[in-house]
Amino acid sequence: MKKLASVCAGLLLLLSTSVFAEENAASALEHANAAVVHGKAGHTPILVEHAKAALEDALSASIIAKGVSKNHLEAGAKELQEAIDHGTLGHAGKATTHAEAAVEHLKAGNK
Repeated sequence: MKKLASVCAGLLLLLSTSVFAEENAASALEHANAAVVHGKAGHTPILVEHAKAALEDALSASIIAKGVSKNHLEAGAKELQEAIDHGTLGHAGKATTHAEAAVEHLKAGNK
């Protein structure tokens, strides 16, 4: 009976972690989209703020994710870091381009 309870507890833990990854990935996508919108409007400081929030969520999701989703989340995180770096330097155009690339990776990672 104890083995059955342990197996059930393990399965519930695995299911809950995948839900956690999906929530973080969705939040990362939302923030990355906001970064793109603000970048196109020329609001570089706000782009950086949203890119940082997206990066944090993408990294949290990538810890739990597996396979292709993990690869896309990690690639999206790299693009977000580039967006932050360029945004901090005031390069709105390059930062926006990297944020757009991050959005594409995060969309692919959410499938």
